[in-house]
Amino acid sequence: MTGFFITFEGGEGSGKTTQIDRLAETLRRRRIPVVVTREPGGSPGADAVRQIILSGAAEALGAEIETILFAAARIDHIAAVIAPALAADKVVLCDRFHDSTRVYQGLAGVDRVVLDGLERAVLDGLVPDLTLILDIPAREGLGRAAGRRGESVPDRFERESLGLHEARRNAFLGIARAEPDRCVVIDAARPADEISAEIGFLVAERLEISALQKSGRRLGETGQILGADGRHE
Repeated sequence: MTGFFITFEGGEGSGKTTQIDRLAETLRRRRIPVVVTREPGGSPGADAVRQIILSGAAEALGAEIETILFAAARIDHIAAVIAPALAADKVVLCDRFHDSTRVYQGLAGVDRVVLDGLERAVLDGLVPDLTLILDIPAREGLGRAAGRRGESVPDRFERESLGLHEARRNAFLGIARAEPDRCVVIDAARPADEISAEIGFLVAERLEISALQKSGRRLGETGQILGADGRHE
């Protein structure tokens, strides 16, 4: 696969959808082919599973069964959408991916051995090139989500306690600390324009580095482009 895979993670109301849409538009203006997708869902098969999960219909079956449903949806999503887009050298922007399973199902009590085994089997070596974790205090995020939702009924996850939402926030931050090369924490409590400017700059930098690596070149300590033999070009 030769494309670039970016995932957006964070709690409810952190602004992932807004920032994904803004980044996609920025990339399109630069004539960079981009695919926007989401989890759970993203493909016809995965969308069917999404309805079951978010309605709460699977909750009574237990956390492990729900985790297996997420895994089944992700397998279809990768095969139908993500892998073909990356093979076509496109940038894929995904609203949630495997880190959300680690956080949400991990805090639901699913054994880490089960989670790790499913993750290895489902991803089969596919790891995001960049994960942006939009961080916001849980109370503020839930307030935003409620305002966006209006009179609609909260989904399966939005209904849960403030304490659990804050625990999820801390779990995402823990992943960022454990994998600093892949994950970047973005302060999502700021105005949307500030956030999108930071994300745009960061993604442009990462895409440039990726392009250089694919061409066999790299950046020197002074920022100069080096050839495969390490000499300045």
